Amino acid sequence: MIIGKLFTKENTNSYKKYFNIVKGNNMYKFLVFIFFITSTNMALADNPKVLMKTNVGDMVIELDMELAPKTVENFLRYVESEFYTDTIFHRVIPGFMIQGGGYSSEFEERTTNEAIKNEADNGLTNMVGTIAMARTNQPHSATAQFFINVANNRFLNHTSKSLRGWGYAVFGKVVQGMDVVKEIAGTPTGRGGPFAKDVPNNPIIIQSVSVLGN
Repeated sequence: MIIGKLFTKENTNSYKKYFNIVKGNNMYKFLVFIFFITSTNMALADNPKVLMKTNVGDMVIELDMELAPKTVENFLRYVESEFYTDTIFHRVIPGFMIQGGGYSSEFEERTTNEAIKNEADNGLTNMVGTIAMARTNQPHSATAQFFINVANNRFLNHTSKSLRGWGYAVFGKVVQGMDVVKEIAGTPTGRGGPFAKDVPNNPIIIQSVSVLGN
């Protein structure tokens, strides 16, 4: 799959231009070519993808390892430990976002690892289809809960390194299954567990999250 992406018309032209610049013997050119192929291959393979299965459908999320490395590492630790299995989307607000990853269907709060540093200053923004870390009003309090934006929520973006300006760290985007996200966002909500509102009347269950390719 990666090899197929490498040998596109655009990439082939890039290789030709690069070879015209390189001077020297054929062996040197060959080594430069191998290095270029390897570097491109690594760049394409850097961002992992996860498959999130829910009881209303599946979605694939691409994680931005380059711009949100600590957040992605944290998320993948939870994924690999199967932390998200049988958790729910407990907060759903149409025209805003869907939030989950912290409670079971019986509203038992899962025990998390330590909070992580907020990477909201990474240049990624809270646009439709992006996934970001949920947190308290303290900037560096995110643990396991996340939300998926169903609107362009610019007011959640980083503006300054202050209590009000830190924003919410985006660390990936939905690349398949936005129809599922929209269906979840449109589900009827009300009171549930410890929450007075915004809880789906029929539980939206995250059945599993797994890294694609594993």
